[in-house]
Amino acid sequence: MGLFDIFKRAKQDDDTDEPKIDRSVARLGRLASDKRAQSYDRLDAIQSLCEIGTEDSAAALLKRLSFYIEPSITNQEEKDIAFQGIVAAGQAAVDPIREFCVKAESFTWPMKMLKELLDEDAFVDELLILLERFDTDYSKNQEPKLQLIAELDGKKRDDVRVAVERFLDDFDERVRFHTVGTLFSQDHESSAILMCQALVGEESVRVKNRIADGMASHKWQVPEALRSQVVGALPGGYVLRDGVIKQN
Repeated sequence: MGLFDIFKRAKQDDDTDEPKIDRSVARLGRLASDKRAQSYDRLDAIQSLCEIGTEDSAAALLKRLSFYIEPSITNQEEKDIAFQGIVAAGQAAVDPIREFCVKAESFTWPMKMLKELLDEDAFVDELLILLERFDTDYSKNQEPKLQLIAELDGKKRDDVRVAVERFLDDFDERVRFHTVGTLFSQDHESSAILMCQALVGEESVRVKNRIADGMASHKWQVPEALRSQVVGALPGGYVLRDGVIKQN
């Protein structure tokens, strides 16, 4: 065999490696995401995908996070292993996580993974990109939106404040409640006017209480043009003195 033939054979071997891996990942992915499979077969597939550590294997492992099986201890074990395998894939896992979030009913696992893979600023950037997809209208599943707003609590950035403020008008009372808390965590008095407008239009007693308590503890000034309306909207136990909401 000549030198050229050796190089040609090596190239052919290299060219066939990737398709073999792709087919293997596809097969393992089907088994790992089959809730009717035997638990030991599914676990073996999950562990094999973890060892591959590529973008495709990470995408396959993410599918295991989308369903629940009994017993709960097995369910948790499989998901924990899948989580570790996805994180071990490093930056290759970021795009699959983004794609997974498009249809995910919960962001608990994706947020945990992105937090492991990205620095703080990049992590917050990803949360804001995800939050842009949501509006303030009724939705059957509000959980992802709630999780994002709650996760942004304490992340002090102007773009976080601006992105979250619109959810003061959300259809869901729980979203409005968490939005108030996240905005107060920004500690930026420019939100005072929106808080006061929300207080005036709010029907939920617990949201009203959270706004009043936050305004009082931060000692933010109530805009003069809104003071008469705020006085009429204050929940029990709060008063307006010298332009500031205070507890009785």
